[in-house]
Amino acid sequence: DQHRGRWVKSTGDGALATFDGPARAIRCGQRIIERMGLLGVDLRAGVHTGECEELDDDIGGIGVHVAARVLDHARGGEVLVSDTVPSLVAGSGLVFEDRGEHELKGISGSRKLFAVSAGGS
Repeated sequence: DQHRGRWVKSTGDGALATFDGPARAIRCGQRIIERMGLLGVDLRAGVHTGECEELDDDIGGIGVHVAARVLDHARGGEVLVSDTVPSLVAGSGLVFEDRGEHELKGISGSRKLFAVSAGGS
C-alpha cells in the first residue's frame, strides 16, 4: 500500500507486481530486500517500465518479459533496472550505477542495465 503496488502473482521462487511509477517499484524492492536481509534471506529485484497487457488477474507482454530478464542479471541484495527507468525517475533522489550492456534472453538487441546505488533511496 505504501508503494502503491499491486501483487500480480507468485512466480515460484519470486513475485510479480505492478506499480503506478518506477520510483515506487524501486523503493518497494529496496524495502523488501532490506527487510528480508535482516532475516538472512538474500533477495534481488528487477524493474522495467513498459507496455503490459491486462489478462484477467495476470499481466503479460514484452514489458513483463524484459523485467524478468533484467532480474536474471541482478545480484543478491540489488535492485537492477533497465535503461528506460533512470530518466523516468529524475529528481527522485535515486542514484544509479551503470552495469553495462547485456543480452537479455528472448529479447532482441542488448540493453544497458543500471543498479540502484545503496546511497540512493
